[in-house]
Amino acid sequence: MNETKPPAKLKHELGLLDGTMLVAGSMIGSGIFIVSADITRNVGSAGWLIFVWVITGFMTITAAVSYGELSGMYPKAGGQYVYLKEAYNKLTGFLYGWSFFAVIQTGTIAAVGVAFSKFLAYLKIFHWASEDNILLSTNIGSWHFTISAAQLVSIVVIVFLTFVNTRGIKTGKLVQNTFTITKLLSLFGLIVFGLLAIKGDIWHANWSDAWSVHKLNKDGSFGGNYVMAAALGAIAAAMVGSIFSSDAWNNVTFIAGEMNNPKRNIGLSLFFGTLIVTIIYVSANLVYTGTLSMHDIATAPKDRVAVSAAQVIFGNAGTYVIAVMIMISTFGCNNGLVMAGARVYYTMAKDGLFFKRVGTLNKFAVPGFGLWIQALVAAILCLSGKYGDLLDMISFVAVLFYVLTILGIFILRKRLPDAERPYKAFGYPFLPAIYMIMGVAFCILLIIYKPQFTWPGLIIVLIGIPIYFISQRNSKNEDQTDVVS
Repeated sequence: MNETKPPAKLKHELGLLDGTMLVAGSMIGSGIFIVSADITRNVGSAGWLIFVWVITGFMTITAAVSYGELSGMYPKAGGQYVYLKEAYNKLTGFLYGWSFFAVIQTGTIAAVGVAFSKFLAYLKIFHWASEDNILLSTNIGSWHFTISAAQLVSIVVIVFLTFVNTRGIKTGKLVQNTFTITKLLSLFGLIVFGLLAIKGDIWHANWSDAWSVHKLNKDGSFGGNYVMAAALGAIAAAMVGSIFSSDAWNNVTFIAGEMNNPKRNIGLSLFFGTLIVTIIYVSANLVYTGTLSMHDIATAPKDRVAVSAAQVIFGNAGTYVIAVMIMISTFGCNNGLVMAGARVYYTMAKDGLFFKRVGTLNKFAVPGFGLWIQALVAAILCLSGKYGDLLDMISFVAVLFYVLTILGIFILRKRLPDAERPYKAFGYPFLPAIYMIMGVAFCILLIIYKPQFTWPGLIIVLIGIPIYFISQRNSKNEDQTDVVS
């Protein structure tokens, strides 16, 4: 007698600690070590540098606790994709999933992978992994194409982490928790030593004129004060870096299908993870303003502010301290991104909105095929060298979808007033409304003052519309063929 083997199911292997580590680990990559240089060039003063990180933290925590309500209503794999589909329609959910696959998740994986390689090259034994070590340089039409050792190393890291995560959720969880706990302890250590090393004269100089918004050029020259409208544009442009550095907090919602008691633990993981990271980010920037002049922050070599600060704190060893910290940080960050991303494509495939094979689980009960196609796209983005350009668009597109998702809370409250809500959005309706206002204002200011950050991202989202209708037509044709046969 032949017995049919039941299909594999997602395993509930993750608890509150695992979820919190996934939130914090996915958020903290290389951004906190670098982007403060560009933020400082935009706003020019210590007070506004800290304000940008505080307001970003407030927005992130507000969005995260608002998502807690949605995670309680729909505690299954797919997270934000599911919330958008349920609040609006399949097209809206697909457009998020398409953008997520084409640039948001895969572009972030590529950029974080290359960041790992760049700092690996700081260690003498791995100097060959530098981005300056060009292995191939050629012209393809009018496009000059180069491949560096850093790009190839990043692909190796992505492939390795993808393989690790195809071996089951327990393996991925072990890597995530180990690297996230290590980087959190390292960052807290850096902050403590940094606060002890604060120089009174530098602190006083930076904070004596803390609230003057002005431009600092990359060569260190003074760009002049902004008028009010331009100041708002400068703050919005500055927040591109801080929002990118604070993104990926929603990754825990994607793996809800593997969480124990997801109705409770997803919401708590979102809150604790975003709170921990916000405290770290603001504290790290206070250290920067106490150890480096605003000029030194704005003109840090290759924007590596943390390296400059660590050299003040630890001397010559500071460079290596930060290099190792960033390697740990980016490795753990990419593991979380790789782990969570494939669950979105898996759920989309189950809904008939992605390749059917992506909707299957391997013998370790994880979406193996989804993990590998994600790795393929991320590797292509690594080789393209355009991941930096793509990341400029991510903040705009991500915030746009966050605003739509939080608006979905209001829509679902009206449409499904009696639905089970184990956890309700904190501060509803005021805090979610404040987030939406801030998010819309951020997007509008970027459209006005930094259009190069907005229209390419919108084009990528809109490309998903014809893809959606083509896929739906093909799906209907397949269903009709199955009925006839």
